Amino acid sequence: MSEKLKVGVIGATGMVGQRYVTLLADHPWFEVAVVAASAHSAGKTYAEAVNGRWKMQAPIPDGVKELPVLDANDIEAVTSQVDFVFSAVSMSKDEIRKIEEDYAKTETPVVSNNSAHRWTPDVPMIVPEINPEHSDVIKYQRERLGTKRGFIAVKPNCSIQSYTPALAAWQQFEPTQVIATTYQAISGAGKTLEDAPEIVGNVIPYIPGEEAKSEDEPLKIFGHVDAATGTIVSADAPTITSQCLRVPVLYGHTAAAFVNFKQKPTKEELVAALESYSGEPQKLGLPSAPKQFIQYMTDDFRPQVRYDVNFENGMGISIGRLRPDKIFDWKFVGLSHNTARGAAGGAILCAELLKAQGYITKK
Repeated sequence: MSEKLKVGVIGATGMVGQRYVTLLADHPWFEVAVVAASAHSAGKTYAEAVNGRWKMQAPIPDGVKELPVLDANDIEAVTSQVDFVFSAVSMSKDEIRKIEEDYAKTETPVVSNNSAHRWTPDVPMIVPEINPEHSDVIKYQRERLGTKRGFIAVKPNCSIQSYTPALAAWQQFEPTQVIATTYQAISGAGKTLEDAPEIVGNVIPYIPGEEAKSEDEPLKIFGHVDAATGTIVSADAPTITSQCLRVPVLYGHTAAAFVNFKQKPTKEELVAALESYSGEPQKLGLPSAPKQFIQYMTDDFRPQVRYDVNFENGMGISIGRLRPDKIFDWKFVGLSHNTARGAAGGAILCAELLKAQGYITKK
């Protein structure tokens, strides 16, 4: 691109906002032009606003250190300077739904990390390798919002990234039932191990709202755009049940999953389907796309967070321990990076896809 698109990050001072800022530092298509947060941070430089609470291992990028933090509620001030925004605001769901629609109605596309709009019927919830065609629903959303350019797109919950890509690769074998137990990193709660003494040497068996997301969101991803209603209709299968636990790990969500299939694939067929699976991001060569979306690991002791969470810069999925089960057909272990693929990185890849599809353009 000869000229980068100007991006605003709203909710820029939180952990996901910090990850956005870090990942966008040298992006070939996008440039952070605005950082916005709560009124408490407004008026400070970005470096001042995150002083003492910078959670990334990389330093604050030079390009944003001295940017003034705007009030995320001052929508006109933000949108007048950007082509689109990433949303990582921390508010109630009703407040998030309203502010994201208010941004979209200024003809500013919103790519959101938040869950508030995931079940809005005409808002696409995209994993770019799996359901890029769901962006087709944007035209119906624009009709509802009364916009020509503005819209909202969301990325799904971080917990599903460690097993849903495998289910996508295995769609030809028609998965019917899935059990998924996830072991989720503390950064998923916006904390580090230092911020969360309650997790050290501990496992917490409940993450509010997470199990419903883990069970239902894959079905929207596997669904289809219905032109008659202008909405996304969820798939009927597979039936998914889950339990979600918080564990003393900084980055990386691990899943132990069990699957039944209508067809009866062999292990060789399942592994081949994983290793050969790719999608539009790979075909288009999008900047954040992993070359290998899913890797299969033959060592029984892998995948491990310590060694594998950063596969493909955290944008790839690692699957291992695929073996027959006594009750289900097959079982496996999956691993994904929860703040790269599962949060900011997944949203950036979604924005790249939407740009390539012509939905995000220069104002």
